[in-house]
Amino acid sequence: MAAPQRNLLWNIVRNFIDSLKPRQISGNSMGKDYLGNAYFEIPANPSIGKRKPTRWYDPPKELDFQDPIPAEWEAWLRMRRTEPPTEEEIAKNLAIAQMKKINAAKLEAKRLAEGGALPSIPEKGAQSFPVYPDYQPGDPENKLPGNK
Repeated sequence: MAAPQRNLLWNIVRNFIDSLKPRQISGNSMGKDYLGNAYFEIPANPSIGKRKPTRWYDPPKELDFQDPIPAEWEAWLRMRRTEPPTEEEIAKNLAIAQMKKINAAKLEAKRLAEGGALPSIPEKGAQSFPVYPDYQPGDPENKLPGNK
């Protein structure tokens, strides 16, 4: 028996017919976050050659993709985690972030109450080097202590 030969015209016709078949365009809803973003997924289907799932999100306002998304959902979107985050996990991480903001505000208020100023950062350039009162640069008579 001879192996079936490839026929270019038949491949073109078959691919055209396959392109007319309905495809899954809408994904399975995977959840929502506290910002109102809705997350979707089309699962992988190795039988048709789709090895990875397709994931995306829809923001609450149309075409407003400038707002940040929670780190847990971003990790899921970028395939760094297989399961979407749970409501408990998101609530716990949000509570930790709010606690950190409150603690930072308390530390800042304490620093201001003690009269502490912001630490000074030296400017870049010649002024950032140490200055010695008995040494003038360029004068061969002046030497640093310990140098001969």
